[in-house]
Amino acid sequence: MLAPCARRSTSTFLLRTSRSAFSRNNNKAIRPLSKQTLQLSHRTPNRPPLASFPRNLSSSTRTMSGASKACCTVPPVVSEGYKEKGEWVTVDGLKTYATGPASAKKGILVIYDIFGFYPQTLQGADILAHGDSEVPKRVFMPDWFEGKPASLSWFPPQTDDQKSKLGAFFAEVAAPPKHVPRVPIVADELKKLAPDVADWGIVGYCWGAKIVNLSSQAGTPFKAAACCHPAMVDPNDASNITIPIAMLPSKDESKDDIAAWQKGLKQANKVEWFEDQIHGFMAARGDLTDANVKQQYERGYKLLLDWFHEQL
Repeated sequence: MLAPCARRSTSTFLLRTSRSAFSRNNNKAIRPLSKQTLQLSHRTPNRPPLASFPRNLSSSTRTMSGASKACCTVPPVVSEGYKEKGEWVTVDGLKTYATGPASAKKGILVIYDIFGFYPQTLQGADILAHGDSEVPKRVFMPDWFEGKPASLSWFPPQTDDQKSKLGAFFAEVAAPPKHVPRVPIVADELKKLAPDVADWGIVGYCWGAKIVNLSSQAGTPFKAAACCHPAMVDPNDASNITIPIAMLPSKDESKDDIAAWQKGLKQANKVEWFEDQIHGFMAARGDLTDANVKQQYERGYKLLLDWFHEQL
């Protein structure tokens, strides 16, 4: 296990190397992220979390329209060797995974985590596409990093080489100002590619959750949003969000930040905690060979299915 000083060193490094990231607040000019916003908690499976937070199992929902219908079922989850069900297309010049029936009337845009395309994330897209028997979805996951994702081997960043690579990644490849303006452009292209889709949702994992927060504000093309084990949670984003939004935090996220974020929301919302799961368990860092992780992965996707069934 990392010693306390090592965990502090890692957290300090993440704060320092993420200074080039930005967020949009109060519809004003893009500004540097706050210290609280820049807190990230990444670790690889079977390693201890970089930080510890108070835990207590909780789920909270405000201003929702009622219980979800019993419509949605997570298909059997494949622990290893998953083969995606969809196809690969090009959207705004980006290699994009597309899944779900072409006749679908609802769609979802996926913002993956910093590790890019992984079987766990692709399987999640297929679940979102096919798990709602009443309202199947057309789901798209573009390669936002254009073939240059972060490596799982960089976590935790202990060597100079790991720190250098991680710092360059957040400063260049993953800086939010590079990606937030592209989201509505991609959304416009998707409307042409899937003209039968009347309503769009957006879901993001880890880093992608930050992009979702900033893409769910005034003028958003989306009707509902969801964030899974979010990174860079900033309570200042909340008051600007204009659509229903759900958040599924892991044990590695800050209780205080997420409580403040939810308090600032003005739209229908849901927060459901996964107290025994690591940051990233629904995406690239989820070890689906572990029975409990697999069960919680299924639980998370069932929540997403119900949320988008209700809100789209």
